[in-house]
Amino acid sequence: MDKVFTDISAVVGEYSGLARKVLEYSLAVKRLVDAAKQPGFGADDWAPLTEMIAVDDFERVGNFKEVMRWPQYVEFMTKWASSAQWEGSFKRVTEHDGVVFLELEERIGSGETASAVNSVSVYEFDEAGKIRHLDIYLQMPMPGGAMPAAYE
Repeated sequence: MDKVFTDISAVVGEYSGLARKVLEYSLAVKRLVDAAKQPGFGADDWAPLTEMIAVDDFERVGNFKEVMRWPQYVEFMTKWASSAQWEGSFKRVTEHDGVVFLELEERIGSGETASAVNSVSVYEFDEAGKIRHLDIYLQMPMPGGAMPAAYE
């Protein structure tokens, strides 16, 4: 069965609480990645996200288990966004006990190269409702499209 994916902006109004904050965070990332191609874009332009972050406690663990604090993450995002294209299609969001699980199909690329990945991002919030921890999990096609022999 094929899933129908929806633009995040089409569903954000259906949610409240921390789930809505995560969807708003995702929309802000999209706007900023698009804006990063403009001359003069820099670390200070990530301020709309900074307002959502527990800056002193923030930790992001990426798809290669790399760990970044907020200043490192802003530097990483600034460099990446200057040449990358990004959009996400909404699959589902679940909130439980200060943690939000967001599942997207993400289309990521630069120039002529683009790929689609399934992602689950796990957002942990502090008592003030700020993001303090972010884990990223990805599924992507095998290089060359072939299944490993062990799965055949």
